[in-house]
Amino acid sequence: MTKYILVSGGVVSGIGKGVIASSTGLLLKTAGLKVTAIKIDPYMNIDAGTMRPTEHGEVYVLNDGGEVDLDLGNYERYLDVTLSKDNNITTGKIYREVIERERRGEYLGKTVQIVPHVTNAIQDWIERVSKVPVDNSGEEPDVCIVELGGTVGDIESAPFVEAMRQFQFRVGHENFALVHVSLVPDMHGEQKTKPTQTTVHALRGLGLLPDLIACRLLGPKPLERAAKDKISMFCHVASEQVIGVHDVSSVYHVPLLLQSQGIVDYLRKRLDLAALNISQEMVSKGLSLEAKWKGMTKGQERLFDDVKVVLVGKYTDLKDSYMSVVKALEHSAFRVKRKLIIQWVESSDLETATQETDPAKYHDAWRSVVGAGGILVPGGFGQRGTEGMVLAIKWAREQKVPFLGICLGFQMAVVEWARNVLGIPDATSSEFHPDAAHPFIIFMPEISRTHMGGTMRLGLRPTVFQPSANIVDPATTVDRPATPTTNGITTEPHVITNGIHLSALTWSKARKLYGNASTMWERHRHRYEVNPEEVSRLEDSGLIFVGKDERGERMQILELKDHPFFVGLQPHPELCSRPLNPSPPFLGFISAACGISVLEEQLEEQMETFKPPHPEGAMVSEETLRARTMEHPVSTGVGTMTGWGTPVMD
Repeated sequence: MTKYILVSGGVVSGIGKGVIASSTGLLLKTAGLKVTAIKIDPYMNIDAGTMRPTEHGEVYVLNDGGEVDLDLGNYERYLDVTLSKDNNITTGKIYREVIERERRGEYLGKTVQIVPHVTNAIQDWIERVSKVPVDNSGEEPDVCIVELGGTVGDIESAPFVEAMRQFQFRVGHENFALVHVSLVPDMHGEQKTKPTQTTVHALRGLGLLPDLIACRLLGPKPLERAAKDKISMFCHVASEQVIGVHDVSSVYHVPLLLQSQGIVDYLRKRLDLAALNISQEMVSKGLSLEAKWKGMTKGQERLFDDVKVVLVGKYTDLKDSYMSVVKALEHSAFRVKRKLIIQWVESSDLETATQETDPAKYHDAWRSVVGAGGILVPGGFGQRGTEGMVLAIKWAREQKVPFLGICLGFQMAVVEWARNVLGIPDATSSEFHPDAAHPFIIFMPEISRTHMGGTMRLGLRPTVFQPSANIVDPATTVDRPATPTTNGITTEPHVITNGIHLSALTWSKARKLYGNASTMWERHRHRYEVNPEEVSRLEDSGLIFVGKDERGERMQILELKDHPFFVGLQPHPELCSRPLNPSPPFLGFISAACGISVLEEQLEEQMETFKPPHPEGAMVSEETLRARTMEHPVSTGVGTMTGWGTPVMD
């Protein structure tokens, strides 16, 4: 029987439930258990695809193209699992399912109500998704962590709270535990427990009794013994069931903080985890994971050298807009043993208009850019701030500063090259100017996703690294297929076809970072692409597209040969980064920002040890992926599409 751990929150939202849920799951994995996770978001949206990043944080994209809450990124990073869109439940999804069932007559003419129909739909969804394998074992998870978003007592979350009250009886007491996260504010040196008492009282009134109370403290001061005892007394739990979670130097220390307070031992008894009969192989894997995680966190504390990079984005007002980007940078800094320093620059601050309206802001922004060890331009939608991105990219290219462009950053690198190398000053993207005379980035009339609603190229996609071509003797023509390796990737040292000798682009740093594979897989989220009619002109002038789609029609990775590190990717590699397996492009970028010797060292290590973070069954052809995600070509006659999932511009 699957064990369920519900993580709820009280007092305020954004209290850290996601990190605590992920950390709890990681600790259970170190005990040899297979863990999955579900996030409940009580908003009416079907998914996160239409939400403004500065309001809700980044839109996290999964292998199947699901656009979901950023907490699923926490789960995948901590637990090293691959989740699906069904691991994110929203009110919109549940209500849509109930209404569709009612329209099909499945309720046999009964009056459809919140209880029991909506609450049953929630429970059925959780029970179904909790059984789906999420790792390479292909086996059903032992434990499912369920995080209830928002705050207990909100009207939006009421149906979910009631569903979980019922669910504890459906699965049985020994299979259901509740961790309630509450704020313990510090008032002039005194830790106040009344907010926690109040939220636990409200929770108990709704029929849910917390097994563990995680007390969140905003500061480095741990939970005091007196406060712990008071919460224990007034919240009807034992002292060992009250856990303090204060600020630590890194979120990657949180699992160790929870472990030191006996959370695993408590859950082992409370959920009778010994009855799961964990194999010795899984126990060994768990111990290995624990050792690696402790080694990573301990190494952080002894870092003296730093690496300073600048993130030039358009949503810098809310840092969570770039959460996965920041995490990928952190993971890479761990690998090269450097302390990461990120300087945030709003891209519009680099533009001449800001120089006139706010000179101080303009000069501060440029001071950060010119002093950076590396320049990163991440994704986004809309025209605002893109001219500043182009200026930052120009500086990186001309001054030989390591550069990494993601999605919109990749596209702006193409525009910058067209303007300043090809000499086309009005080169632009049709996203900004639909009737532009020289659109080097154009709309991609591609897809419609039934039931997913995305009007973009979404989810995990293969990128084929391009070979270099040299004419050889036709008499020696031989066809040799790529050779698979044990890491689920293929290497392709050379192929001779029709008198053309095709060898790997040996100078490509991007390819080396992916273990010198012939194909790599990353997640996409975009609806514009490089204009195919301009590709030959761009490549002839020196902007090389080292990675393309399987048909060679879509440009997916660009690189400059005579530059310390200048790489752009149309996909979002940050979404698949792991603390113990950093994203290859980000690792290359951070290494280059540390110096050429560090980059060369990491390139050699990647070619020997890189292993993709995806399950073996996920690394398949584009045609197979398209069939799995119910993707169908769309012909609108005007080069536009309509549907769900349209991102908020600007």
